[in-house]
Amino acid sequence: MSAMSGEIAYAGRVRMDKRTKDLVKRLQPSDIALIDHADMDRVSAESLVASGVKLVVNAAGSISGAYPNVGPLLLTRGGVALLDQVGQAPFEQLHEGQSIAVDDTGNVYAGDALTPENLIATGTFQTTETVQAAREAARKNLGLRLDEFAENTMEYLTQEKNIISDDLWVPPVTTPIRDRHVLVVVRGYHYKQDIDVLKSYINEMKPVLIGVDGGADALREAGFRPDIIIGDMDSVSTDALKSGAELVVHAYADGRAPGLEPLEALGLADQALVWPLTATSEDLALLLAWELGARLIVAVGTHTNLIEYLDKGRRGMASSFLVRLKIGTKLVDAKGVSRLYRSSPSPTMLFPLLIAAMLVIAGLILISPAARNIVWLAVLRVRVWIGI
Repeated sequence: MSAMSGEIAYAGRVRMDKRTKDLVKRLQPSDIALIDHADMDRVSAESLVASGVKLVVNAAGSISGAYPNVGPLLLTRGGVALLDQVGQAPFEQLHEGQSIAVDDTGNVYAGDALTPENLIATGTFQTTETVQAAREAARKNLGLRLDEFAENTMEYLTQEKNIISDDLWVPPVTTPIRDRHVLVVVRGYHYKQDIDVLKSYINEMKPVLIGVDGGADALREAGFRPDIIIGDMDSVSTDALKSGAELVVHAYADGRAPGLEPLEALGLADQALVWPLTATSEDLALLLAWELGARLIVAVGTHTNLIEYLDKGRRGMASSFLVRLKIGTKLVDAKGVSRLYRSSPSPTMLFPLLIAAMLVIAGLILISPAARNIVWLAVLRVRVWIGI
């Protein structure tokens, strides 16, 4: 490589993974994150910002122009530098935890010295301005993406119509669901904020808590234990899997269930139920609640629009469309519940307020002569009134 070297802009130990959602679990603020994530989605960007890293190096392009994904914009606005399109060389030549340096022109070096022999890749720094310009250009392609998405959805509707037309087999979970509220949590857009808003609802209504893959960890982070975990188990922590929740592994229609592998390593495979169905894991969670007679299904973080589905790399939404068509009478978005639901204060909440108010009044009486005179006058009037 003949790129000219500049001054060191960033230095640290590299943490690398081609699955961003796995990488963020082990990132420290002093690390440099190396990813391979084309068209970075919102949830991945939010996780990277939350990790505290100062630099993300992407082997791919964080925004290709296929659609106006918001991930790189959140990253740059969150104060994280983004070096794009460095290629595969860093993954091939670096190892986890190795010290690397990046100069201000976008060159990546193995080690701390900016020498030609240490130069392994060159990328392009993205800024809020360059990302904004790329997003504006990508908006022109959104109509084409919508056409493709609609065509793929229609193509698969006939293949997946059994979701709505047939009596579905559902795994025999033991958690009682009939006539109860069910909260389904997916690690999607604004899931943390939605769970925070719903904490009083969860504490008062005691819904069945279903975590879809990483949604189980989202529930645990908020202080709740999931009753059921559904998914391919590729983004669930070991602690969540061992939390005592019922495990439902999403399998392919032919019965293959890669999600059993991590459970076998933990000795949990024998306890898991396998559900083969052509749908997404979040669709399975919603269908389970519906088929087992839930009174109300509350969704947190589920995908509902074109950009969200494109962020997930899906070319259509046949199963999701059919599921929502089937369960629509019982499905409520979390934001809708937050507007409609108001918790009633419990006696345990009111009692400390009452004590605090009495202490304030007592303090005023002790420090204010005027207040003491008013209280004494009131006492005299009461004594006269009752004749003592």
